[in-house]
Amino acid sequence: MQQDSLFISLLYPNAASYRRHKDAENRPRISMQSCEELGLSTLLSLKSSRLTDFFTMDEDVIVYRKQTLDELSARPELSELLREVQPCLEDILELRRLDREHDSDGGSSYLYSITEIELYARCVKTLHEGLLPLRDSLASPAFQRLCLVISEFAESEKYRALMKDLSALTEHVHEVRSITVGVNLDAQYRPTEAGVISVNADPFKSGKTLDKILRLSFKNDAMTCIAPLTPFGHADSENRQAALTGAFRTAMNDVFKSSVKGWRKIVSEYVLENSDFLLRLLPEIEFLNRAASLMRRLGEKGYPLCTPEVRPIAEKAFDTTALYNPDVALRIDTAIVPNDLTFDKNARFYVLSGPNRGGKSVVTCAVGLAQCLCQLGLGVPAERAVISPIDAIFTHFPEGAEDTIDKGRLGEECARLREIFDNSTPDSMILLDESLSSTGSYEASFIAAEILSGFAARGCRGIFSTHLHELAASIDEINRRSAEKGGIAVDTLVADIEEEGKRSFRIKRRKPDGKSYARDIARRYGLDFEELTK
Repeated sequence: MQQDSLFISLLYPNAASYRRHKDAENRPRISMQSCEELGLSTLLSLKSSRLTDFFTMDEDVIVYRKQTLDELSARPELSELLREVQPCLEDILELRRLDREHDSDGGSSYLYSITEIELYARCVKTLHEGLLPLRDSLASPAFQRLCLVISEFAESEKYRALMKDLSALTEHVHEVRSITVGVNLDAQYRPTEAGVISVNADPFKSGKTLDKILRLSFKNDAMTCIAPLTPFGHADSENRQAALTGAFRTAMNDVFKSSVKGWRKIVSEYVLENSDFLLRLLPEIEFLNRAASLMRRLGEKGYPLCTPEVRPIAEKAFDTTALYNPDVALRIDTAIVPNDLTFDKNARFYVLSGPNRGGKSVVTCAVGLAQCLCQLGLGVPAERAVISPIDAIFTHFPEGAEDTIDKGRLGEECARLREIFDNSTPDSMILLDESLSSTGSYEASFIAAEILSGFAARGCRGIFSTHLHELAASIDEINRRSAEKGGIAVDTLVADIEEEGKRSFRIKRRKPDGKSYARDIARRYGLDFEELTK
């Protein structure tokens, strides 16, 4: 961990907040499974780290990240700069991996030392040249700090001296184009020992007659090939070629050992001490690149991302205008229908019912995505949002549960729901989508009422998206039981349908009408009385 005075991060305002995050303080419990079920893993796929590493409950961190992303959005040149640096840092990590593997085989790849410093120098140069012209106009604390640190580093005498020495050494190393190999033979012309005789700045010349004619020379000199080493022929096995390549690599390491050996010490003492922070920034850079890409793609389709007003956790705020699901918005060609959704003192938990394919799951995921994106420090997919952080998101989206009544599956669902309840707190968000579909309506409605009563009494906020329209009849009893325990209120939302069963994808806060949904299903399959009697 860097000293506080040297600390730099694009996602954390100071070393203390970074340490708290690494120690899992102020980090909400949101699993990768929940990210996948909500569609967040599709929106923000990462290679260098896990998405769950970036969630935070720290309001200062959320504000700091939003400042960083606002500047990225306003300055396309910054986004391009981070995209240019990311593969260079990934190459350094890959180089270190190869170096470890090489050392584990008993060799010492001294040339990796030079390559690593060259890559670092390229990163520093790219950042310095990209940030320097913007130095006086940068607005976010993150980029101001990065510009300052990179400028001090790149403009220091020690760094300039390092680059001068590096230039001389790499010129010596990179000018090597061939080596002369000597092989001693026994009386039967079998090789007894072999070694590198010289290192040459010129490649050797082919000994083929046509090449001699083109060079107008028929002389055999020290740089003319008399016969090729057969393992490099097209017909030779990979094992034979690999064996010869390995032998040459080991020999070359020995050749350069004396001149390059000192660079190992420089890498460990100078580069790692002064610029290894760039590697620590790699996951942050990748995260910001993916976030900027998401913002750009949504913007190109005309969808807004608002800066949420972050309220204290104790307020349990969630108030959005024109909320939409960004995962669905990017996957369909038609415009997605936004909805206003608010958790208030009269409803911290909703039962969302309505017809199949009416938008219940889309809205349930939209709520979870808005909460997640807020706690990643990103914009929220809405025109306006007021949100308090949560300490956990628990999702229960059983796949295919509606296809059949399965008592075994019901047991698994109940066990999972109990596990969610046991791990939840009053500051958690619970998102249930078609839970308990694996049993009959009577049993499911009873169990659902019990579960909702428990979550309400605990004080969780969330949504239970369900086909159980009759569950609405239990809301008053659920609220009575919750109030006795000092819990929160539950209310109902409905995915509306228009005339002739057309889906509006509008979510309205009212009591459900189960008969209308049943009529819609009967009409769709031609089972209504009017159709049957034609």
